[in-house]
Amino acid sequence: MSLALTAVSAVSPTSFVGPTAATTAADPASGAGFASVLGSIDQLQGLQSTSNNLAVQAVTGDLDDIHDYTIAAAEASTAIELTAAVRNKAVEAFSEIMRMQA
Repeated sequence: MSLALTAVSAVSPTSFVGPTAATTAADPASGAGFASVLGSIDQLQGLQSTSNNLAVQAVTGDLDDIHDYTIAAAEASTAIELTAAVRNKAVEAFSEIMRMQA
């Protein structure tokens, strides 16, 4: 049991997405919150691109370690799921606001 916990604690995050628009203390009129969202989308696109490139390398036999592709694919998948969940919550909140006004 101790060995498994040691292995898990050795894993470190690969990238930091940064603060979201909700946690940024910037002036709403400046658009800095929206810019950070766009930056996060660019990072998501980068994760997908890395995963796709590694998949091509794995298929062509140019990839030495298949674990690199597996990790990149899992990171891209998790990022997409998180992005979809945040989008769904935003749409849900917008719908709720619209119901309040009606």
